[in-house]
This record gives sequence, structure tokens and C-alpha cells, in this order.
Amino acid sequence: MTNTEPNKADLPEAAKRALVEAEQRRAHAERAERKKAKELGGRKGPDPARYGDWEKNGIASDF
Repeated sequence: MTNTEPNKADLPEAAKRALVEAEQRRAHAERAERKKAKELGGRKGPDPARYGDWEKNGIASDF
């Protein structure tokens, strides 16, 4: 099996900076996700506001 990831030493400086910035953004996003308040007693499954249907006991209804 070959490694398709380029060697970081072979990358231009701009690409190296971009990789560092991307890692910092990922770390920041992970910290922000952990800080979010968790919903207690909420619905299980996908967010109906995002997916467009409420579903309860096999019955779906648009809202």
C-alpha cells in the first residue's frame, strides 16, 4: 500500500502555513463544539428543523 499524502518537507511554504492554519481551525471548532450546552430531554435522532419533518412513533408530519 502506498502513502498518497505528500511529504510535508516537499511542500511550498504557503502550503505548510495553510496546513497549520487548517489544524488550528479544526482545534478551535472542536473546542467550540465541546463548549456548547447539551440539550437535556430533547428528541433523539436528526434535527427536524434541519431535515424538515417531525417523526414520532413512525408518523411523520411537516411543520
